[in-house]
Amino acid sequence: MKRLLACLALLALAGGAQAQERRPEGGGMRGGPGGPGGSRFSYANPSAAIAAEIAFAQLARDKGQWTAFAATAADDAVMFTPAMTLAHPWLKGRANPPVLLTWQPHEVWSSCDGSLLVTTGAWQKSDKHGWFTTVWQRQEKGGYKWVFDHGDATRDPVAEPDMIGAHVATCPERRAGPRPGGPPHRPGKPPKQAKAPPVPFDPTRRDGKSTDGTLTWRVTADAAGTHDFIVQMQVEGQMQEIRNEHVAGG
Repeated sequence: MKRLLACLALLALAGGAQAQERRPEGGGMRGGPGGPGGSRFSYANPSAAIAAEIAFAQLARDKGQWTAFAATAADDAVMFTPAMTLAHPWLKGRANPPVLLTWQPHEVWSSCDGSLLVTTGAWQKSDKHGWFTTVWQRQEKGGYKWVFDHGDATRDPVAEPDMIGAHVATCPERRAGPRPGGPPHRPGKPPKQAKAPPVPFDPTRRDGKSTDGTLTWRVTADAAGTHDFIVQMQVEGQMQEIRNEHVAGG
């Protein structure tokens, strides 16, 4: 029964993600028309992370583990191998392992504007099992790619929840707009932004945040891969720690 409920939840959430991706500009879940970021994609959408995880896991089954990781990773994504490393250089040309890795999302957190999502769940590989956490970032044209992925093995299998938990950050306060009936506002053309130079890769620290600042993450690591990962989310105007994960190196 538990597995049936979880599967039904996955299907419902995946369907919701597809419907929201098709939603025209102006429709949004929390954050209202266009959301705080002003983009047509700016709305909280935790179901998108579930859909991304399901597609990611299916791709691993169809094409192989490392092929799926490479196809779904953002350009600057990082992972542990066991030290923290840039994902794409490490994955390039790497042969897929013969034993299939499977996983299932159990919980998701979304920023108010939906630009950043965090998922956690369980994985299995032969007689081994454990947990994982993945950070998903919305891309310029919509859709999500992962920017951080890690996990650890556990002595016992991770318990499967009855339903996938979904949480959305409290939205920032909106500033009052112009009074009705005033002269139309015609903003000038914004100046062209210079492309920022690439930041040198630091294998000891990485962080990120949503466009609206309501969801943040940070990881600190040593050369052996021992690391601490922290996620904070805005809840009723206060940033609260929602994940604090420690993984030993090796």
